[in-house]
Amino acid sequence: MKHLKTFLVLALIVVANSVSAQSTFDKWPAIKEFHEVMSQTFHPAEEGNVAPIKARSEEMMNKAAMLLKSDIPTEFRTNAILASAERLQLKSKALHKLVKSNGTDAAIVKSITDLHDTFHEIVGLCSDAKK
Repeated sequence: MKHLKTFLVLALIVVANSVSAQSTFDKWPAIKEFHEVMSQTFHPAEEGNVAPIKARSEEMMNKAAMLLKSDIPTEFRTNAILASAERLQLKSKALHKLVKSNGTDAAIVKSITDLHDTFHEIVGLCSDAKK
């Protein structure tokens, strides 16, 4: 039930930010690339299928690193967004390390969920920065 509530809250946030997220993705291609891997691994993990994230954790980690190295649009170069992007990179490294050390499926789901929340924090901050 807790996962359902979390999912519903996140779904509401996604819907509320969908229009602004689209323009964020258009302006910042690296965040779009990260999102592609996130969506293809997080949603199966929500359903208990951790195979995609186990197979792609290194790719996720690399996309998070590229996010910080990318040409971040000026409007998104705020201290809060940069700090969240750094947390995203650190959390993606921790997730990859967990996968490589054969962490439990429950621990992997918890880690990718935390990473997913951080990603949505960045998208929300980008929406705020455009106001």
